[in-house]
Amino acid sequence: MIAICPNPYRDLDLKLSLKAKQLLEEAGFETCICPVFADGDDDVIPDGVEIRSLAQVREQCSLLVVIGGDGTILSVARGLHELPVPLLGVNMGTKGFLANLEPADLPLIVKAARGEYQISRRMTLNVDLQRNGEVILQDHALNDVVLHGYGDCIVINAWCEGDRITRFSGDGVILSTPTGSTGYSMSAGGPIVEPSAQAIILSPICAHMLGARTFVFSAERTVTVRAEKLNSRKAYLSVDGNSVADLCSGDTIVVRRSPHPVLMADLGLRSFYEIAYEKLT
Repeated sequence: MIAICPNPYRDLDLKLSLKAKQLLEEAGFETCICPVFADGDDDVIPDGVEIRSLAQVREQCSLLVVIGGDGTILSVARGLHELPVPLLGVNMGTKGFLANLEPADLPLIVKAARGEYQISRRMTLNVDLQRNGEVILQDHALNDVVLHGYGDCIVINAWCEGDRITRFSGDGVILSTPTGSTGYSMSAGGPIVEPSAQAIILSPICAHMLGARTFVFSAERTVTVRAEKLNSRKAYLSVDGNSVADLCSGDTIVVRRSPHPVLMADLGLRSFYEIAYEKLT
């Protein structure tokens, strides 16, 4: 089965999704439509369109066609719960770094359904939030992990394998994968890293310190960051753009490479460098 996962707030009336469904079914493939971000909003689903949740069908799928922006693809990747099902993005967003196709390329989804693509393995991060020595939350990220203050400067400490690497006051810190390096990390002054690389990128956010710089670590490393002396100030942890948890002073975030990469179907239309040049100039 091939699941078509649209963002109905971008693919209005599911026009592109229904066209994708028609193309695939005419080629002999079984399909279903699994909208993203539409829970409780029936008005965005056209009458007569049968929908299913990704949780119901994900284990039966050989490919997920995601129609929307990068946020839609990140949401679908989280919904896979580490299942090794390839994603093929059709960009209807603003940047679309994660999408392999544009709407005009839609007929090529039949080629992808036949398995005529290369797999791009995207490193992901496991995230542990520790409080008073206990793990109180676990998550995983394809793009980034962000520790950020609520409008106030906060004190950030960071270690790699137990060795202190930086301490600064600022808005926060980003721990990014190579896939996420073209997002918030880049906006904070971090490097652009090709998505097939294996690395953890630490980027300070608006640090009040001239010497605060980005670090790029081997994917084999474990990186730890801590917000200290929050007192009346507040901070939060966000994973792939989801506001996950409010933090207390001394909370520790431990990040390491996950053994479960996200699989992206790559039809080879454009290289990462072409996409970066096009999107960022």
